[in-house]
Amino acid sequence: MKYKTCVSIAETTPNKVKQVLKNALKKSDFVEVRFDFLKMEQIPQTLELIKKDLNKIVCTLRPKTEGGKFPGNEKERMSIIKLIAEYNPFLLDVEFNMLKKNPQLTEYLKSTKTELLVSWHDFKKTPKATELKKKITQMSKFSNNIKIVSTAKTTDDATRMLELYSKKGKNNLISFAMGDMGRISRILCLYLGSPYTYVSLGKAVAPGQFSVDEVKKIASLK
Repeated sequence: MKYKTCVSIAETTPNKVKQVLKNALKKSDFVEVRFDFLKMEQIPQTLELIKKDLNKIVCTLRPKTEGGKFPGNEKERMSIIKLIAEYNPFLLDVEFNMLKKNPQLTEYLKSTKTELLVSWHDFKKTPKATELKKKITQMSKFSNNIKIVSTAKTTDDATRMLELYSKKGKNNLISFAMGDMGRISRILCLYLGSPYTYVSLGKAVAPGQFSVDEVKKIASLK
């Protein structure tokens, strides 16, 4: 099976981001840089340090309300997201809730022609299938690249997230469930059409995440 991985890195200094990114790109097709783990004032410097590799980077700036670490307010976050967009990364991950509330930001991001990855997470549960499908329809107004992630309490929850993949679907969908019960969905989503799966270099950045080496071993099993 041909598959692609995206290593999530969550470092706290610009130089560490650059160093870990170099190692991650040797092992993985893409890398997600979690800018929310940095101090706000370090983000411009980090962008400059890694700009030659941005065509392989998913840029993410998660607020605390969405499971991230960003210390500032939404106005500050918005201005940093605009700055990242100007660097034209492979994908810029922006939460559905933020795009919905800020039409001016959406317009600005459109003008930069940056590829958006519209994301939505449920950190407590997995909603019903009808609710999830409705969410995807709403998200697809902002981009064809969609990431929808829930928390699985049962294997049925994980299955529900995988059932969102459709042969007819025009969206570049990333859908899986977090947590121990959802772990297998992080692998199975690759068989159903996900452009890549999120992995770690070692210590998981998100609940249930496999390491890049574990995914390589699993994918090589015939």
